[in-house]
Amino acid sequence: MFFSQYYLDCLSQASYMIADESTGKAVVVDPRRDISEYLADAEARGFTIVGVINTHFHADFVAGHLEMAKETGAWIGYGRRAETEYPIRHLADGETISLGDVTLEIMETPGHTPESISVLVYERGEDTVPYGALTGDALFIGDVGRPDLLASVGVTADELGAMLYDSVQNKLMGLPDEVRVFPAHGAGSACGKNLSTEKQSTIGAQRATNYACAPMSQDEFVAIVTAGQSAAPGYFAYDAELNRSERPLYDPAAAPRPLNVEDFTALRASGAVVVDARDPQEFATGHLRGAVNVPADGRFAEQAGTVLPTDADLLVLAPQNREEEVVTRLARIGFDRVAGYLRSPDDALTALADEVTPASRLTAAQVRTALESENPPVVLDVRNCGERGEHGFIDGALHIALGELPSRLDEIPRETPLVLHCAGGHRSSIAASLLRHRGFTDVSDILGGYAAWALLNTPAAA
Repeated sequence: MFFSQYYLDCLSQASYMIADESTGKAVVVDPRRDISEYLADAEARGFTIVGVINTHFHADFVAGHLEMAKETGAWIGYGRRAETEYPIRHLADGETISLGDVTLEIMETPGHTPESISVLVYERGEDTVPYGALTGDALFIGDVGRPDLLASVGVTADELGAMLYDSVQNKLMGLPDEVRVFPAHGAGSACGKNLSTEKQSTIGAQRATNYACAPMSQDEFVAIVTAGQSAAPGYFAYDAELNRSERPLYDPAAAPRPLNVEDFTALRASGAVVVDARDPQEFATGHLRGAVNVPADGRFAEQAGTVLPTDADLLVLAPQNREEEVVTRLARIGFDRVAGYLRSPDDALTALADEVTPASRLTAAQVRTALESENPPVVLDVRNCGERGEHGFIDGALHIALGELPSRLDEIPRETPLVLHCAGGHRSSIAASLLRHRGFTDVSDILGGYAAWALLNTPAAA
């Protein structure tokens, strides 16, 4: 058996290729949209990709099933409850897929979504214990999939929670301890709240250490797995719908082009949104007025999907020689409307000096002084609820997590100076740039974030 995990750090997303080396037949599970790595591996090993399986309708990225089917002729498989605009193979609970001696078995594990499945992998036909279980977003390492994303129309969080309870507590925990667990996501994903940095585990280890796998009632399970979830990024519903749809295929050969300053300026004037992917401090030193800062060094795709519109043309200003990387990462979440990018950002900013403006970043000491003045600013905390509970917060701060910010702008005062903060200064730069883009005029963020504030305001040990 050939078994390979492909892990994409930016999205904390795992996909898999399983093949029988004697027959050369292979199946890819949960592929991302840029499929060149899977195709190259298959060609190098003489494999024929006969099928592609999505464990569910993904919400955090656009899966590569349509691209894979076009390139290889593979069938596309989903759980039996899936409904799509394109032809699929409905996979029933207990159904087996033979690649030769290597066999895959479908296990329905709804709860994250109604159509969710896991894929049990048997290395030899006579094996009674699976080599591993590809658990999709039903079971993570250290967590389970959240049942509250509501990417599936017409199903409530409580209904999904009850499904997930059965999937995790009865079905997956009914597997032998030695079965390896291969999830679809890892630490950092918004598909759960407590995901581990480990890329694989075992059923036994999860039974012993995963809070959601401990014996409990259904009501206890639903309460514990839904508590403390962070806000889902705004693009999740958009991507879930794209994954159901007969959408345009990703074509790396048709990538957006480099633009000269004149063309870039004309597109910007016509309403295209500038995505500035430089470091927050570089952005603060000088950026194009109205640009949205989403740093490339971080969870770029997820954060871009959180703050950028899905229906606008985009212009990319990225760190030198990282323009095509940024464009690809946008395409992975279905943001295809990139009109172009600036090849030499420093030269372009010099040429557009009249349109360049700094961003206000204040030290924690400056913020403390401002808060003690007669006209203090409003502090806006863009961290998640769990961070506030664990680390503390600034008294009187308005709290709107970054994931909720675009839909809650009307709750933020426009007449008062605003000071934003996150944990360390990365998300607050994104949030502050979004507010400026949306017309807020007096916006700053705290250098070093809440960590700097806490350090300044924590009494020294005696």
